[in-house]
Amino acid sequence: MLGHLSFGVHDLVRAAAFYDAILAPLGFVRVWTSPHAVGFGPPGGGDKLALFSRPGEVIAPGPGFHLAFDAPSREAVDRFHAAALAEGATDEGKPGVRLHYSSTYYAAFVRDIDGYKLEAVNQQPLLNSE
Repeated sequence: MLGHLSFGVHDLVRAAAFYDAILAPLGFVRVWTSPHAVGFGPPGGGDKLALFSRPGEVIAPGPGFHLAFDAPSREAVDRFHAAALAEGATDEGKPGVRLHYSSTYYAAFVRDIDGYKLEAVNQQPLLNSE
């Protein structure tokens, strides 16, 4: 449904490094860079998330807003969460099953360095061997 989403960030260099680190476990990469912005998406594809330098102007959306990234596995959710915390994010919900959504909804939540709430989620059922 969405073509892409854009965020304003205080420090583009720091935010770009943050997103490089947290999106890598999910299979996303930086797909373009300009002096005042960066874009992230699938390798070889267009951007799905763009960050624009807006020092002193950033106000993260309030309660009720968050951006959820699809994760290819539960392990990718775990790696997203660990990378985000290592890069300065605030924990907003450790990796785990969210039974109030469904028995297959495995997610983690963080608040990024500019205050945006982010989620990584995998909704694939576990195989019998897992």
